[in-house]
Amino acid sequence: MDIAHHYVERGEGFPLLLLHGNGEECGYFSHQLEAFSATRRAIALDSRGHGKTPRGEGPLSIRRFADDLLGFMDRLGLEKADLLGFSDGANVAMVFAMERPERVRRLVLNGGNLDAKGIRPSTQIPIEIGFRVARFFARWSPRARANAELLNLMVNDPGIPPEDLARIQAPTLVVAGTRDMVKEEHTRLIASRIPGAKLAFVEGDHFVARGNPEEFDRVVLDFLEQ
Repeated sequence: MDIAHHYVERGEGFPLLLLHGNGEECGYFSHQLEAFSATRRAIALDSRGHGKTPRGEGPLSIRRFADDLLGFMDRLGLEKADLLGFSDGANVAMVFAMERPERVRRLVLNGGNLDAKGIRPSTQIPIEIGFRVARFFARWSPRARANAELLNLMVNDPGIPPEDLARIQAPTLVVAGTRDMVKEEHTRLIASRIPGAKLAFVEGDHFVARGNPEEFDRVVLDFLEQ
C-alpha cells in the first residue's frame, strides 16, 4: 500500500533527498537542511513507520523503504535527485541506486552496511540480544512488537552481496565517522565495490552528521558540487 510521507523542505535548485537511520526521523538532518538549502532543494523525509509517516500494512524492510522512495519522488515530480542516506537510510539509498539508477544523479552513503557482519560486535551483539528479547515479548506487547520490527532491520537486513554494488552507476561518496560502529574495513569494502566511488572519514562516531556537522557538510558539499 502506498503511503504519504511526512517531509521537510528547504531551498531551491536540484533536489537532494535526505534519508535518516533506524528509529529516527527527518529532524536528524536539521543542520544539513540549513547548510545544503543555500545551493539546492534539500528534502528530508520520515520513512515508513518513522516520525510522522504512517506505517501502513505489511512488514518493514530496506527494500520496501526503497520502493517507498520511488513513490515519494513520483509524487513530488522528481525525475532525478541526489541522495544522502545515513545508516539504514544509506542502505535504502544503496538498494534504490542499484534498482533505479536512472533516478539518481549523485549518491552519498554515510555509515551504511551490507549486512550485520559489517557492524562492530560491541554494537551488534546488544542489538541481537535486544531483538530476541523484543521478539519474545512481542506476542503480548505492542511496544515490544514495534521494537522487534525495527531491530529486525539491523539483524536481518539489508543482505546486499558486495558484487551487487557494481550495479550502482551514480558518482558515489562513501563517508563514515573515524569511530563509527560500522567496521572500517567494511566501509572500505563498500567503497571498493562501487565503480569510481570516493571514500572519506570524518572525525566522530556513527552520528557524525549531527556530532561534527561542519566537517561533514563540507565533505559532502565538496563532493556534490564537483
